[in-house]
Amino acid sequence: MKRIRSVPAISRDGPVRDGVDRAPRPQASYLRDTRAGHIASRPTVLREHRDEIRRAWDRAAGLAMDLIQNSGRLKGACDQILADTVGTELTCNPQPDLSGLGYSDKERAELISLIKLGWKQYAWNPAECDFRGKLTVPQMGDIGVRWWIAYGESTALSSYMGPSDRRRYGIRTGSKTLMVPPIRLVRETREAERLYQGVFHDDNGRATRYRFNSRVNGANLPKDYEARDRNGMQQVLHVFDAQDASDVRGISLLAPTFRKHIQHEILDDATLQMAVLQTVFAVTLTSDQVSKDAFEAMQAIDDEDFTDEYKEYFLSRLDQAAGSKINISGDPTVSHLAPGEKLGIESAKIPGGEYLPFAASLSRDMARAMGVTYGGLTMDYQNATYSSVRMETSALWPVVLRRRERIAAPHYQMPFEAWLDEAIGTGRIPFKGGYAAFAANRDRVSWCLWQGPAKPTADDGKAAKASSERIGNGTTTLAQECADLGLDPDEVFQQRQIEHQRYLDAGMPSPFARGVGGDGSGADRDEEKDPRAA
Repeated sequence: MKRIRSVPAISRDGPVRDGVDRAPRPQASYLRDTRAGHIASRPTVLREHRDEIRRAWDRAAGLAMDLIQNSGRLKGACDQILADTVGTELTCNPQPDLSGLGYSDKERAELISLIKLGWKQYAWNPAECDFRGKLTVPQMGDIGVRWWIAYGESTALSSYMGPSDRRRYGIRTGSKTLMVPPIRLVRETREAERLYQGVFHDDNGRATRYRFNSRVNGANLPKDYEARDRNGMQQVLHVFDAQDASDVRGISLLAPTFRKHIQHEILDDATLQMAVLQTVFAVTLTSDQVSKDAFEAMQAIDDEDFTDEYKEYFLSRLDQAAGSKINISGDPTVSHLAPGEKLGIESAKIPGGEYLPFAASLSRDMARAMGVTYGGLTMDYQNATYSSVRMETSALWPVVLRRRERIAAPHYQMPFEAWLDEAIGTGRIPFKGGYAAFAANRDRVSWCLWQGPAKPTADDGKAAKASSERIGNGTTTLAQECADLGLDPDEVFQQRQIEHQRYLDAGMPSPFARGVGGDGSGADRDEEKDPRAA
């Protein structure tokens, strides 16, 4: 007999020694794939982020505008971002550093008051602040935020109108801001000339010029604008949220949401079509009448009398049924059914039980990418509680503050600096040492904080109580609490002072005095703490 050699045992990971199937050796590494190869099935290309933006900018901007214009939900979410970030306007709160310039605290307060009053009159007058004479500064800020959402960036030019133009329009100030759509900033790249996506750079990588397409007699003609003038003042506003240190342009905020939003639209369309289809064919008519096979079987019967009689009977029933009417339309009618027939009304079985959870998952992904709450995106508060709403708002509020400082505030700061420079230069706002002293300390004097709307609360009573506790414990200040509410602390103080004195002059208790009734005793407050007190 021939000797049969033993066959070595084979496992999924290779030959097994001694016939023992040993487990694969444990290992730890990046990109360790699953058995199904999910990571390997997703090919990627590594590019510098600014090159990725250059490749996708036009397509992303076009998709973002199309989706916003054709989706009520996205349009509402963009309005919510704008309302949370800016509200009606960002309030000017100048913080000039006047140390070493001979200003006392009182003189500093008077200067700040003049700046606030002059800025408000300028910012809310379109003829004074807008080059086209159509928009106020808050409106230009709103447009800038909307552009940032759709295009990933916002652009504007600082301009100046001479005396002849000012006389022509009957205006006083020459400083003007011209909002220019980011699509006008060319996407041209010539790295040999240090031009990248419409922005010229020096050898240190600083932006020196911007190339815009200017519309002249219906034609787009490229024109270069200096980033700053000879005094160092900003002439081109280019706001974007850089993802990398070398980024030159921004990308739409909605770019990461495209896939999920389109999937949600497809889900909604498919669900609607199935529901309509089921509704159209939701009326069924059933009958127990004999079928074709029964008639064929009757032909095999030799009894002609029976056959003729049954035929006459069946034809009479058909004649009776022909006189009945079934109409399923805007005016449904069912007059009479033939004997043995039944009319059934079916109910649509779409959407099913899995629709809402899946739709909610898509919406949560979009809300997270856009930086809005799930309720703000969908207006669905069905399962929301006070704690969940408060936690959701608290988690996203730092995102709102960040956008306010880095995206919205620059749209106010550039025109503010140009206006303040002109106001001091022309003497409308007096400054110690004159314009020369201001120009030498422009950055210090032009510093300003821009305050937006208050943080939303699910319970105003609890929020007010918490604010009072912080003030009582000394862990905050009235200025900080006013800032959190989007109020100017100086204006609040002045208004309270005016109203307080007005009540006192009229012989009435002031509501601003400590304690209920303005007597300062606090007796009533103690009684409120214990309603059982006799």
